[in-house]
Amino acid sequence: MLRAAILTLSDKGAKGERVDESGRLLRRMLEQARIEVMHYAVLPDERDVLRDMLVNLSDKVDLIVTNGGTGLSPRDITPDVTLEVIDREVPGIAEAMRMEGLKKTPRAMLSRAVAGTRGECLIINLPGSPGAVREGIGAVLEVIPHAIEKLKGSEKECAE
Repeated sequence: MLRAAILTLSDKGAKGERVDESGRLLRRMLEQARIEVMHYAVLPDERDVLRDMLVNLSDKVDLIVTNGGTGLSPRDITPDVTLEVIDREVPGIAEAMRMEGLKKTPRAMLSRAVAGTRGECLIINLPGSPGAVREGIGAVLEVIPHAIEKLKGSEKECAE
């Protein structure tokens, strides 16, 4: 079973001023896909806090999914910090999520979400709204186990 961490980026959520519906939805969707959520946290939109969590958790889980902080506001720093800590970008994941979101709203093109790898951990950014989480993770959930299998060195043919 794959092990995951969910990090919700929300200043209001971290202060207890907002309930994290997106993180709860994401947890349900991962668990339904038989991915065990080992860690869940609501963090403020702070570079050092997010960087430390991504670095520390990437050695403990197979998958880190963030939600929130992917837009254009000055405090939206999730993609920037993710790019600082990953070894390799996986642009197809972010592209697929944006394509799915564009079926619902043209605002999906404003997401700066990225995906990439750090060691043997896959890191995926999602926007913060429940709808965007549902559409985004729904678009890529099927390929996550294969991606992590390849990341861990599997030599099984991709075409099989």
